[in-house]
Amino acid sequence: MKSFLRPAALLGMLFFAVAALAAEEAPVIVLWPNGAPGSEGRSAPEKVEPPKAGQNYIKVSSIHQPSITAYLPAKEKATGAAVVICPGGGHAFLAMDIEGDNVGRWLADHGIAGFALKYRLAREAGSTYQVEVHALQDTQRALRLVRSRAAEWGLATNHIGVMGFSAGGQLAALAATRYDFGSTNANADAIDQVSCKPNFQALMYPAIPREMQLAKETTPPAFLVCGANDRTNISEGLPSLYLKMKQAGVTAELHVYSGTGHGFGLRPGTTAPVGAWPDRFAEWLGYAGFLKKF
Repeated sequence: MKSFLRPAALLGMLFFAVAALAAEEAPVIVLWPNGAPGSEGRSAPEKVEPPKAGQNYIKVSSIHQPSITAYLPAKEKATGAAVVICPGGGHAFLAMDIEGDNVGRWLADHGIAGFALKYRLAREAGSTYQVEVHALQDTQRALRLVRSRAAEWGLATNHIGVMGFSAGGQLAALAATRYDFGSTNANADAIDQVSCKPNFQALMYPAIPREMQLAKETTPPAFLVCGANDRTNISEGLPSLYLKMKQAGVTAELHVYSGTGHGFGLRPGTTAPVGAWPDRFAEWLGYAGFLKKF
């Protein structure tokens, strides 16, 4: 008797086959090979949910070993710029494809190294992690790690920025305000002795932390994007942040897309104008001088 796989099963098999192939192409680098501080004794595997009806993106959760997936451009295309990418998901999961891996691949295709971050989730059921402790620490560590390997990956140490979507935008904004220039503790590992200050920030429909409203001259240059139909705290909050940055003398560019809501990310087939936001970002990096080879 013949047996046939249901369409859903076939889609699931295809998803995991594609994911496995992608994993082979882009290396995954664990942020703390000996275990992340605050994750001691936690060994549950990551949970990956393929796209399904009503959820047209990959969901990743149960993250106890934070990492970055490195999307590196071909040497002949490389500009020396790099972006740590923080996907969103309300700190309960990560929309890993449309706000992480898709972005990393696009950046690499355009000469910019992209590093999709898997950070620990503070609002996942049963989590004891905290946004401004563990998730922020993961973001800062990712910036340090990328900068520490700049020579190996052909990057300019002063052309390394952070991009975040929604909840990941909150982390990107926090990283742009809460940074240091590396630990002076002799017992700190080599990575923690490197600066975690991003040279630029891209905030995509972010949850805006209060302290970001206090823009000052040392705030990294900012690329700001949201939809006009998003929640008021974002669709009006981001333009307000832009004005405060401008008043503080911070280099900033703002895009508010009409007819667009929350969570558009980077999806294949999305038409302009909102689908062209990556092009606008690359243009902005060029205007700001971050795509000049060093």
